[in-house]
Amino acid sequence: MTATGQFVLTLSCPDRAGIVAAVSNHLAGQGGNILEAQQFGDAETGRFFMRLVFEDTERDLAALEAGFDAFAKQFAMQWTLRDRGQRRRVMLLVSKFDHCLADILYRWRIGELPMDIAGVVANHPRETYRHLDLDGIPFHHLPVDHRSRTDQEAALTRLIDESGTDLVVLARYMQILSNELARKLAGRCINIHHSFLPGFKGARPYHQAHRRGVKLIGATAHFVTAELDEGPIIEQDIERVTHADTPEDLIRIGRDIERRVLARTLRLYLDDRVLLNGAKTVVFHS
Repeated sequence: MTATGQFVLTLSCPDRAGIVAAVSNHLAGQGGNILEAQQFGDAETGRFFMRLVFEDTERDLAALEAGFDAFAKQFAMQWTLRDRGQRRRVMLLVSKFDHCLADILYRWRIGELPMDIAGVVANHPRETYRHLDLDGIPFHHLPVDHRSRTDQEAALTRLIDESGTDLVVLARYMQILSNELARKLAGRCINIHHSFLPGFKGARPYHQAHRRGVKLIGATAHFVTAELDEGPIIEQDIERVTHADTPEDLIRIGRDIERRVLARTLRLYLDDRVLLNGAKTVVFHS
């Protein structure tokens, strides 16, 4: 018996007629009651994506998984099933700019982000964040430069593994992960980039944007891959700027965009609303 009796099923498979009916009938036959359902068929890739929330007060997660596994094989499904009451463990990585970290901590403390914080990892010392309430949250100072990067990432990897971290969030962590670590965290590492990708990748994007005289700036949350700022995009937002705005003005305006984009992304991910679709994502908004 679960605490909530509600479960989230996400799946993707080759598209064909009858998938929605088959999944619905299977769950109904097992005693499940569907509360929410969203689906999308991608004509370009020929794949079908679905997110379902259903209620089952008789069986636990293990029993539901066992019952769905044989059914899913008929459709060559890639699928996940999660008890909606199960909170994911999230590790937050941060550098000197801490506005995204501060916003996440606030939203977490008021219950807006249903997750457990596995720890905060920073390449700056604890004193840098003395104005933030980190009480009860494990804090790890892992300084890094080009000579110590291998050892630093080895320590970071141990922290991720030992803490049972489900999701790593680069909350303005201004270090590039190695290809090896990016591959290890594939599909469970999110970055907030301070530009409207695919424009202005890499360092100092607001300065790049100012030099080009753009009239819109934005922020992008995406999955981390080995290719810098090329991972599948999850969420974006923009603000209008003018010729009179300086690079410092763009940075100030951008901080607000970054905070809200990352917060929206976390809410979507924690509620199983983000599905990978090759180099893109399918995002089921509420």
